Order: sequence, then C-alpha cells, then structure tokens
Amino acid sequence: MQDESELEPFSEEPSETLYERRTFVIDRGQEPQRIDKWLQRHIEGATRNKVQQGIEAGFVTVNGKPVKSNYKIRAADEILVMSLINPEYTTLKREDIPLNIVYEDEAILVINKPPNMVVHPGVGNHSGTLLNGVAYHLEKQNPNIDEDALPRFGLVHRIDKNTTGLIVLAKTPEAAAHLAKQFFSHTVKRRYVALVWGDMEQDTGTITGHVGRHETMRKTFTVYPEGELGKHAVTHYKVIERFGYVTLVQCVLETGRTHQIRVHMKHIGHTLFNDWEYGGDKILKGTIYSKYKQFVDNCFEACPRCALHAQTLGFVHPVTQKEIMFESDLPNDMARVIEKWRAYVSSRKNDI
Repeated sequence: MQDESELEPFSEEPSETLYERRTFVIDRGQEPQRIDKWLQRHIEGATRNKVQQGIEAGFVTVNGKPVKSNYKIRAADEILVMSLINPEYTTLKREDIPLNIVYEDEAILVINKPPNMVVHPGVGNHSGTLLNGVAYHLEKQNPNIDEDALPRFGLVHRIDKNTTGLIVLAKTPEAAAHLAKQFFSHTVKRRYVALVWGDMEQDTGTITGHVGRHETMRKTFTVYPEGELGKHAVTHYKVIERFGYVTLVQCVLETGRTHQIRVHMKHIGHTLFNDWEYGGDKILKGTIYSKYKQFVDNCFEACPRCALHAQTLGFVHPVTQKEIMFESDLPNDMARVIEKWRAYVSSRKNDI
C-alpha cells in the first residue's frame, strides 16, 4: 500500500487550510476487504463508526467514484480520503465561550473570529478554542446531542490564531463534505484586508510561489522555487489606501496554504504590520527620528497582532445549492491603527 498523503500535520499554530486530501494506492496482491475495515486500520485514530460516517457523507472515493462502506477494495484501487478524521481532538471539551455568530441554519455556522483565539484544540491549546465554544453552543441547542454529532467533521478551513474574520463550520457530515470539496477545488471566494510595510509599487498584482514549512525555523513558512519543496500558491492583491510607509491592501486567495498571505507579502518585501513571526514587529520603513519611532510603537500597541482580517467569505450552500456571501467589518484594533496612519499622513501633508 502506498500512502500519497498531502495532509499537513496539525501544529500549535493553526493553519489557513484544513481540508486537503490523502490518497492510498492499494498494493498488488491485496485480498478483497471491506473499505471501512481497511481504512480503520490505516488511518491513525480512526474508529469504525467515524469511517462509516465519512464514507456515507462522501468524504471517500475509490477511483474517483463514491462507494458504500461494504465496498471491497482490490489491487490498484486509488482511495481518496478528504480529511476523514482529526485525531488531535477526539474528545472535545464543551466551554461557554462567547461566539460572534454571523449566520446559522441546520447545515452551517458562520462565525466572525476575534483575535487571539485558536480555532481548534491541539498541542498546547486544549481549551479556549473556537471549537470548544461551538461544541457548547451545539449542546445548548440540543442537550441530548450525541457525542458523535459534535463538530468533528465540521471544520473545513482554519485561520491563524491572531487573524480575525469569517470562518464557516459544517453542522452535518454531508455539509462538511460539500464544503470541503469547494475548498479543495478553490471555488470558495475569500478576501482579506492586510496592513503591510512599505509603499506597494503596483496598484494590483499577483504573487505566485510555492509555500512550505521553513527548513530550520519550523514554526514559520517560506517561499520556495518551483520544485519538490512547498505547494503551489497564488495570492492576488489590490491597494486600498497608501500611507507612505505602510499600505492597506486587499488580498484574494486563489489557493489556501498555511500562512500564505503573510509569507507571500514578506517574499515581495511587504511584511505584514506587527507580524512578529515574520519580522513585521520592527520598523521596516520610515524615518530615523525618535518621534516616528514613538508613533510606530503606539501603532503596535493599538494593534498588538498581525494586521490581517478575513473580511469576505462566499460559497455554495450545501443544501440550497445557492451561492451566499458574508462580509465582516474591520475589527476595532485594525480600524484604530489604520486611522492612526491616516492622521499621520494628513499631519505630514499639513507640515509641508
């Protein structure tokens, strides 16, 4: 059996992309065997019940076609699993965490995530996450909810701990499978707003470059030349407003790699403002005067995180099959720091 997994491991820092794929090619000589039993043995942390739920929801295909749990695998079969299970949080503690719910129905839940909140439990983050709050919310709606109905399948994408903005979760395995395929096919519409260091040369542009984990600094990512390292990534950007030493930009993701916007912007010399992991918490553009340094420090204090916000999210509803769009206002911290830069530019013009 050959495992051609493309799933990224879960880490302390949640990534932007969750649903990719895992492919198994069955060896020659394999005796016919039920696919649910085979997958249970070959996916760490999987249970028979979870495997069967995933198969029924459409998370598993064989040779490009959906199958039933009693399908018997054969030599040379190619099995595609759409992130069937995440063993990192097989037990999910319910916690009464305030959630800014933008939209909810029987199939999906759209939440506007605040800064400094991890999306899912993992190493070093076992509580206080978005999913802990979602589990509590669902149980409050239905006190008799089955443990298996809590949001295992529901997380179809992620945003970083300090990135704010819109995230969608599925409330049923069927909705999760439908949304997962949209993310995998890059048909979901996502627009971000970012404040970056420097004055962008062009009003619009496209950044293309393979994004992969840094070979020595394992908590960060970098852009690699096309080849074996990293994964193909494309970010489109458009200037919203210029402040001389920093620029407010809109970013549209064509792909969704871990830290993609942060890495791509650094790659072209425009690191995100106050992004400490990529060096944006230092003065990268501007004057040497102490008054300017104090101003920037005040801006860091006003927005004590990476200045990135997931503003727009659009996708096809898994039940109605109609496209829906959601938009989120800039959070207070980003709005404050943008206003500070706007006032700074205005005062400089008045001094001239």
